[in-house]
Amino acid sequence: MTLPRILAIETSCDDTSVATLEGFQVRSNVVYTQVLHEQYGGVVPELASRAHMEALVPTVESALKKAGWALKDVDAVAVTQGPGLLGSLLVGHSYAKSLALSIGAPLVNVHHMEAHMLAHFLVEPGIQETAIPGFPYLCLTVSGGHTQLVVVHDWNQFEVLGETQDDAVGEAFDKAAKLLSLAYPGGPVIDRLAQSGQAKFSFAQPQVPALTFSYSGLKTSILRSMQARSKEVPATLTDEVADWCASIQAALIQPLLKGLQEASQQTGIKRIALAGGVSANSHLRQACQTLAAEHNWDLYLPPLSYTTDNAAMVGAAGFFAYQHQRFGSMSSAATARMHD
Repeated sequence: MTLPRILAIETSCDDTSVATLEGFQVRSNVVYTQVLHEQYGGVVPELASRAHMEALVPTVESALKKAGWALKDVDAVAVTQGPGLLGSLLVGHSYAKSLALSIGAPLVNVHHMEAHMLAHFLVEPGIQETAIPGFPYLCLTVSGGHTQLVVVHDWNQFEVLGETQDDAVGEAFDKAAKLLSLAYPGGPVIDRLAQSGQAKFSFAQPQVPALTFSYSGLKTSILRSMQARSKEVPATLTDEVADWCASIQAALIQPLLKGLQEASQQTGIKRIALAGGVSANSHLRQACQTLAAEHNWDLYLPPLSYTTDNAAMVGAAGFFAYQHQRFGSMSSAATARMHD
């Protein structure tokens, strides 16, 4: 059977990404990262959308070249419709509609977070050799904008069991890094420095209902702990930075592990997957591997290239939709907020 050739586009935030897939087989997955935001300590939406406009066409050309395809070979165009930064989404979505129309291929609209959760189906030599075995599976989706426990019943059926009541865990990592005067994005920097530190500082964990998360109060507790320690040891944020990173990382990850165990126990689901940018965190991955051994879970950790925003995952969601003939119309529009 000939598999459809899908060109996938992802521009929901500050990464311009284009991928080519034959079914779930990734032929190319090109990501252009906008480093210009580092100097601002966060993503500047207007600058992001402008950068997408400059990068999108060359990134499409690069992805096609790596796959050995011409535009006439494309059977469908999949694109992130939302959620995300509206300006960034508009660039990718408008381009995708124009491209689909010009080559006479169907358009597939993709939900960004659903794409993260379906990235486990991708097959790419040397990256991810085998796909996840089947539905349902329990997915911990963690990023700068989302912290959710989701049962993936099917490719288009997602049940949110619990989510953050305020800030997302990825945002908490970035805010903590800023308090330590570390570079943006903060998560990878904290993860790296934590390797040589000890988790010797403790913070007040929020009391929230089961399967829900809260990081606002924890961020405040981290700040107050830093202020108190600075009075005793003025240079603590530089001299003890590795210990702060190890302590912060342990505190931010602990609620995720607790929630994952409770969700598995409640649902009886032992197929466990991680998704989203924070799923690259080494402490989270190691702790989940330990839990998997203890609880007899089948654990699916995404390759690092599929944890951050990428177009291959959009292509995976797009292939599912293509199989079921779920296509978007030319009147569809990008949207910053979408129902999960």
